Amino acid sequence: MRRFFKAFVYAWNGIVHGVKAERNMKMHVLAAIVVVVAGVLTKLSPVEWFIVMILIGGMFALELMNAAIERVVDLVTSKRHPLAQQAKDLAAGAVFVFAIFSAIIGLLLFVPKWLNFM
Repeated sequence: MRRFFKAFVYAWNGIVHGVKAERNMKMHVLAAIVVVVAGVLTKLSPVEWFIVMILIGGMFALELMNAAIERVVDLVTSKRHPLAQQAKDLAAGAVFVFAIFSAIIGLLLFVPKWLNFM
């Protein structure tokens, strides 16, 4: 049981390290704060909040995985290798794709509400 709870400590340490050490993670946290404030001001419905929380959680998770992949690649080789670069680029690409679609979904959620407000 003790090992089970230690896993949560390790996971929390990873999240804290990611927020402290990763510039992009800091940007995602800032963006999430802006989106949550905008959601409160816009009075999102429960379903819309569900969508926003999935997108924020997915973005955080992908950014942490991207950082983990970068660390592992750096650990395995210090030389420039095409496969190492591809691994890093693919992980960054996954984050970028999710960010683009999150932004599109955010616009689809927020813009109609803002247009109706005006």
